[in-house]
Amino acid sequence: MTQIELGKMNTLRVVKKVDFGLYLDGYDAGEILLPQRYVPESCGVGDEIAVFLYLDSEERLVATTLRPYVQVGEFACLEVTWVNEHGAFLNWGLMKDLFIPFSEQYPKMRVGERHLVHVHLDPRSYRIIGSTKLERYFSQEQPPYAIGDAVEVLVWKQFELGVRAVVDNRFSGMFYRTELLRALNTGERLKAYVKRVRSDGRITLALQKPGMEFVADFSERLLDYIKSHGGMIPMGDKSPTEQIYKTFGVSKRCFKKAIGDLFRRRLITIEPEGLKYNSSTDTSN
Repeated sequence: MTQIELGKMNTLRVVKKVDFGLYLDGYDAGEILLPQRYVPESCGVGDEIAVFLYLDSEERLVATTLRPYVQVGEFACLEVTWVNEHGAFLNWGLMKDLFIPFSEQYPKMRVGERHLVHVHLDPRSYRIIGSTKLERYFSQEQPPYAIGDAVEVLVWKQFELGVRAVVDNRFSGMFYRTELLRALNTGERLKAYVKRVRSDGRITLALQKPGMEFVADFSERLLDYIKSHGGMIPMGDKSPTEQIYKTFGVSKRCFKKAIGDLFRRRLITIEPEGLKYNSSTDTSN
């Protein structure tokens, strides 16, 4: 028998229509109410519908077609909306806020702050709760990545050596500060690349793909950029790092390697005014 998943999106069949909403087939959990405010137009008995399942204020299983910012088993950066004697409540995109007990907070939360949390089911109460103690929720498996693999990361917190991040909603990663091309902000989601997988399962990350394959790809992009700007750009290997990253999103080292590659292939000349496209030696035209 198919089981529902509390705290996640489920596709369920409508079995009954009433004045205040629809009842959905929750299998072993029985019929689950989808309140009228969430019922799509023309949805009726026999239709299947994607819904998020959670517990309402009276701890009853209920459905909504709203998709929260985060589901059970995932990490997200959320804002604290209110705090009481039991804990904090964070906005996760539903009418009922996400509860974070004091025991799952470090540091203690205050209204208006944003915190990275992991969402899971409390094994004692079966309620959906969050925690800022992220270390305990990372996978204990060895990450299955090779050097250069692309991953999705969620920026976690700043350290003297670098910036910690959540990798693919499963693993712990680190950007070393000396290798960062720009500042990273807590809660930011971005694409990154695996630079190294340590024996303890932690992942060293980079903002750009390591190795000559990336340089070759960027060489072609740089050439196209020069062509599209009249065959000449006022930049070169002396250009500031910040200008290079703002324009191309790459490091100065990568930029200089690409210049060298294009120059050796005689596709550009290096002028006092900048980089000039050499159309006479471009056999692709």
